[in-house]
Amino acid sequence: MKKYIINTLAVCLTVFALLAFTSPKEENNADTATVKCLLQLKNYTGKKPYVVVSIVDKDEKYQQTLYVQGQDEEWYNTIKEWYAQLGKDGGENIDAISGATINPGARAVIAFEIPTDKIGGDYKLRFESAVEDQEYYKKDLEVAITKENLKGKFDGTGYIRYVRLIAN
Repeated sequence: MKKYIINTLAVCLTVFALLAFTSPKEENNADTATVKCLLQLKNYTGKKPYVVVSIVDKDEKYQQTLYVQGQDEEWYNTIKEWYAQLGKDGGENIDAISGATINPGARAVIAFEIPTDKIGGDYKLRFESAVEDQEYYKKDLEVAITKENLKGKFDGTGYIRYVRLIAN
C-alpha cells in the first residue's frame, strides 16, 4: 500500500511539473503576415496624437483594428470613424494591440499581424490620427494592402509625416 501511494504521488508530481513548467503550444500564425511599421510624426505644437491602424474594405467598412497608439479610452472617440464602427462599446479587444502615444516629431516602431487573405485583395491599411482639441484626420494615410506596398514608404497628410512598412 505504501509503495502504491508513493508511486501515485510521484506520477501526480511529474504531471504537475510538466503542466506547470512547460509553455502552452504557440498559436499558428501561418495565416497572418507580421508587418513592422516605422511611424514618423510631423513636428507641430500640441498634445500627443492618437493613431489607429485598421483594415478597411473597398466600401470603407472596417474589418479589423491592427494597432492603437494611445491607451486612455477616454480619448478613443476623437478617432471618429474608427470609434463609430469598432471602438465604442468594446467592439474589439484592443488591450494587446495598443501602445503609448509619442511626442510630435518623434518616431516609433510598431508591429502588427495582417491576415494573409487580406493581402492582394480589395483591402487597405488606414491610418487615422487625432489630437485632443485639434484636427482629426480620417485618412491621414491610406494604402492598398499588396505585397509591394508592404515594403514601401508612404507620406501622411495629417499628423503623420511618413510610414515605412516592412513585411516579414
